[in-house]
Amino acid sequence: MACAEFSFHVPSLEELAGVMQKGLKDNFADVQVSVVDCPDLTKEPFTFPVKGICGKTRIAEVGGVPYLLPLVNQKKVYDLNKIAKEIKLPGAFILGAGAGPFQTLGFNSEFMPVIQTESEHKPPVNGSYFAHVNPADGGCLLEKYSEKCHDFQCALLANLFASEGQPGKVIEVKAKRRTGPLNFVTCMRETLEKHYGNKPIGMGGTFIIQKGKVKSHIMPAEFSSCPLNSDEEVNKWLHFYEMKAPLVCLPVFVSRDPGFDLRLEHTHFFSRHGEGGHYHYNTTPDIVEYLGYFLPAEFLYRIDQPKETHSIGRD
Repeated sequence: MACAEFSFHVPSLEELAGVMQKGLKDNFADVQVSVVDCPDLTKEPFTFPVKGICGKTRIAEVGGVPYLLPLVNQKKVYDLNKIAKEIKLPGAFILGAGAGPFQTLGFNSEFMPVIQTESEHKPPVNGSYFAHVNPADGGCLLEKYSEKCHDFQCALLANLFASEGQPGKVIEVKAKRRTGPLNFVTCMRETLEKHYGNKPIGMGGTFIIQKGKVKSHIMPAEFSSCPLNSDEEVNKWLHFYEMKAPLVCLPVFVSRDPGFDLRLEHTHFFSRHGEGGHYHYNTTPDIVEYLGYFLPAEFLYRIDQPKETHSIGRD
C-alpha cells in the first residue's frame, strides 16, 4: 500500500492558542483558548481506552472519497492495526472519521474509530462506534462496534489522528454562541490557514458539543448503484438529521493541503443517547457551547491515495 510522509509545521501550543483565540473571536461571542493538562479521557463523556491524546502525534488520511463516489470501490478495506504500523507507531491510539467496514457489518455506515491498536505488550482495544440508518423508520441507529464485530477494520476512506495516548499538555478551546457563518472546525482550520499560509498545520483531538443541536448526515445502508456525479446528487442520496447535545466529536483537520489531495476537515461524533454521524454545523447558534481538546500533528501519512480524483462529497 502506497504511503507518503510529510512533516507538518508545529508551532508551540502557546502560540497556537493565541492564534486560535483571535480567530475564533470573529465567529463566536465567548471564546477562551488556553494550554492545560489533558483531562482523563477514560472518564465520561469520552470513555476512550486511553487517558490522553499526547505523544508522537500524527495524522493519517487513508483512501479517499473517490473510492466511494461516483461509484463505490468495494476492494478498499483497511486494518487499523496495520495502519498504526504504516505510520510508524504500533500501539497508537487512533480516533477520527471514516466509513464503516461494510464487508463485516453487511451494510454501509458512518464510522467513529476510537481504537488502541495492538502492540508487542498489549492487545488492541476497540472503542469505536458506527451510525447507520434504521430501516424501520429512517432514524439513526448508533452502536458500539465491538458489540457486533471483533475486527479492527474500516473501509474506503478515513481521516485519523494518532498518538501514544498519553497524558500531557493540550490546547483547550471553549466557544459559546456562534455569531459568524463558520462551523467550529472550519473556523479553527481557516484561522490557521490565514495565519500560517503555506506552512501546513494538522490538528486533531476531541470536542464536546455541550448545548444546542447540529446538522448531521448518515450514508444509506446500500451504496448507490447510479453514479453520483455532483454534490447535489450526493445530498439527495444522504440522510440528513438534526441531532442534539451532548455529542462527543472526533475532528481531524489540516490548514492547507501540501499536495496530497486531502480532505481538509472531517468530523464524526457519537453520544450516550443513541445519536451519531457526520458533523456539518450547529443549527442553534444562540445557545451552542463547545469544549474541545486539541494537539498539532507532527507528521502526515497519506496512505493509498486515489489516482483518479474529484472534489465531490468533501463537506
